[in-house]
Amino acid sequence: MASSRRSAPADRRGDAVEAAVERALAGLAGRRIAVALSGGRDSTALLHACTVVAPRHGIALSAIHVHHGLSAHADAWAAACERIAAGLGIPLAVRPIAVANANALGVEAAARQARYAALRSAARERAIDAIALAHHEDDQAETLLLQALRGAGPHGLAAMAAEQRDPGGLAWVRPLLGVPRASIEAYVARHELAFVDDDSNASPRHRRNALRLDVMPTLERSFPSAPHTLARAAAHQSEAALLLDDLALLDAAGSVRDGTLACAALAALAPPRARNLLRWFLRGHGLPAPSSARLSAMLDQLAAPRPDAEIRLDHAGVALGVHRGRVHVHAPAPAGYELRWQGELDIRLPHGVLAFVATTGEGLAADRVASCAVTIAPRRGGERLALDARRPRRALAAWLYDAALPAWQRDALPLVFCDGVLAAVPSLGTDLAWRAAPGGAGWRIEWQPAPLPSATIG
Repeated sequence: MASSRRSAPADRRGDAVEAAVERALAGLAGRRIAVALSGGRDSTALLHACTVVAPRHGIALSAIHVHHGLSAHADAWAAACERIAAGLGIPLAVRPIAVANANALGVEAAARQARYAALRSAARERAIDAIALAHHEDDQAETLLLQALRGAGPHGLAAMAAEQRDPGGLAWVRPLLGVPRASIEAYVARHELAFVDDDSNASPRHRRNALRLDVMPTLERSFPSAPHTLARAAAHQSEAALLLDDLALLDAAGSVRDGTLACAALAALAPPRARNLLRWFLRGHGLPAPSSARLSAMLDQLAAPRPDAEIRLDHAGVALGVHRGRVHVHAPAPAGYELRWQGELDIRLPHGVLAFVATTGEGLAADRVASCAVTIAPRRGGERLALDARRPRRALAAWLYDAALPAWQRDALPLVFCDGVLAAVPSLGTDLAWRAAPGGAGWRIEWQPAPLPSATIG
């Protein structure tokens, strides 16, 4: 069962905590910082140390607790965080979340993804400049081992960064990353801080817990400084990863534009450098690197695609496609849908928003659609459309081909049907039979695809 407890007095090693926080916060003077507070020992120690250090640097300090709702003790943990923050005089925001994609990602990964999204959202709403996380040296060592056991390369083996910024400019800082767990325990004991014990941390069912409970103690019996040494190895890998990124930047010169990558750039490089460039490109879109075998297979298709090839490579919830010799990252094909329009100005679809804009002399004839059943559905094949009085009615596929839209954009377009007949297609226009007369009231159809996460390249 989860419980709250107060530690007993301990030695002065806890001074390392305040010193580490001082170093980290000195570079954030005058900013607004929120500590991600779980209520556990590490985040409680971090929050306490931040309350000591922040006033010296004019920092506005707050805390955020993410309420996962996955444990029977979740409400008690939130209440404990409220007591901890109130006792330190720090404002606290509690953010309940629903963990999605647990089947696809696993509960741990899905909860982590949802937690970071909630922290990012709370920071945006509260104008927070930086989120402080309580990962420490032992966590770093465990992360390196986990990544090594997954077969990760230098970026994975670099484990966690002491400071990084996301595309929105939010800083994520880990002041305690060079501080061993023992020093944090000493700090908590010296200040007699109450914190929450999560009993799930004692279960070896989770891989990180198995490392912490079984593997690390065995390592430390033969290599007493193993956590520190492994954390140092992660720092070396971080430097190697930076050098690989510099190489990718050189190889990408002139080949990256608007978040897309020229296939020719991949084809011109030796395989190791091409794989490095492709990994860098994917990271720039916030995507994890695929396995080595998967990456090589992707490279085979992307480096030298046939001119008529329609490539779609699914990866991490998005897809990679090729259009006019360039690699694009795009949303996957939408699931099947069919919606009835009831006069709304906006219809929210699984992959974007279809807007109906009142206009005059263009678009769907308002009087005609008022007396028919208007439905929104994707392409099914065989649809035909008349857009030009000088040309015969043609297959929709032919119109879309002439429009030179990438295959995935063609597949994503929602079609507007009136009484089961194709009447309008965003980006193309309205069928002559359904078009508003000059001066007549009409509806212009505008398609707004759901955005992907912003790319940090190109």
